Amino acid sequence: MNRLLFALFILMTCFGCQSQTEQKEALQVGAERIQEYLPLLEGKRVALVVNQTSMVGQTHLVDTLHSLGVDIKKVMAPEHGFRGEAPDGEKVNDSKDEKTGIPIVSIYGSNKKPTPEMLEDVDVLIFDIQDVGVRFYTFISTMHYVMEAAAENNKQVIVFDRPNPNGMYIDGPVKEDSVSGFIAMHPIPVVHGLTVGELAQMINGEGWLENGVKADLTVIKMKGWDHNATYLLPVKPSPNLPTDNAIALYPSLGFFEGTVVSVGRGTDFPFEVIGHPDFSLGSYTFTPQPNEGSKYPPLEGKECFGQNLSGAGQPRELTLRYLITYYEALKDKTEFFKDYLTLLAGTTELRKQIEAGMTEEEIKATWQEGLNAYKAKRKQYLLYKDFE
Repeated sequence: MNRLLFALFILMTCFGCQSQTEQKEALQVGAERIQEYLPLLEGKRVALVVNQTSMVGQTHLVDTLHSLGVDIKKVMAPEHGFRGEAPDGEKVNDSKDEKTGIPIVSIYGSNKKPTPEMLEDVDVLIFDIQDVGVRFYTFISTMHYVMEAAAENNKQVIVFDRPNPNGMYIDGPVKEDSVSGFIAMHPIPVVHGLTVGELAQMINGEGWLENGVKADLTVIKMKGWDHNATYLLPVKPSPNLPTDNAIALYPSLGFFEGTVVSVGRGTDFPFEVIGHPDFSLGSYTFTPQPNEGSKYPPLEGKECFGQNLSGAGQPRELTLRYLITYYEALKDKTEFFKDYLTLLAGTTELRKQIEAGMTEEEIKATWQEGLNAYKAKRKQYLLYKDFE
């Protein structure tokens, strides 16, 4: 019996020791369902698209598979790097994992899409990265490029599924065809209500890869999770989303990245505080300074007045009330918005609507036709019980 099959035998024996009640109640993310995917890696040369969230219990997926004798040819590092330590937007360089000696190849630098040369010695690409369920969070775009490169080079893709912490609702404008970019690749709403596995199936099924190519895709599903469940992330998904509260606020406060207002980059509370030097309605103050999550934070060294939304209990919702309030309060409205807002919103309309004085309710009403069409499409790709 070879090493992989022996490891599988041991794992299946251990899983058999659990009672049926324990198996039903315990959440198992895709990466933890080793007995499901280990046979798929037998005799295969493997590349891993992973980061600091790619954990199997208390052990990183790289270390887990390496110890089981899987032939890992390389790790492909996305934004923030393999260990999640690079600041937002910073180029990730090629390197080598000190623990295993496995080469680390950057796919967040000159290439965001794996090149044919990167895939020459690979049969299977595994994607295992925690998402937060928001269209402008970059890891789903990385997954798209991994699937596209695999399809173009006749390689297999296996997605290890993980919970979506914002997976219990859908909201925001659906991206328009005229808007495209790394954070605006798919015609889905800002809060899309899919796991990475479900979204991978949608990308494939809807023909969204370039030239309509189809990836040879396998999704390793979770056990013990559905879209009604809340999920507290055991590892922060990126340097500037350090808390579950920040993740809940991210769909709403993310729009401020397309404005002159700070969302707390360069503070201890990124995406939990908002403010600007000229905002006169807030009593909370903070001064952005360079830190490990942001080398050059917006409004660096300037005292900002605004709000502190940190602490537990923020609702899972997308709201425009903060964005509209700050737009109305700041005097220089001609400089308030940046072009980047269009990519974040996926539409040119949001800026126009706010500038025209529309209320949140009026703006959200214009999203409904697109959301209804998306919701009908989404149901085709669900792998888990939907939210009620």
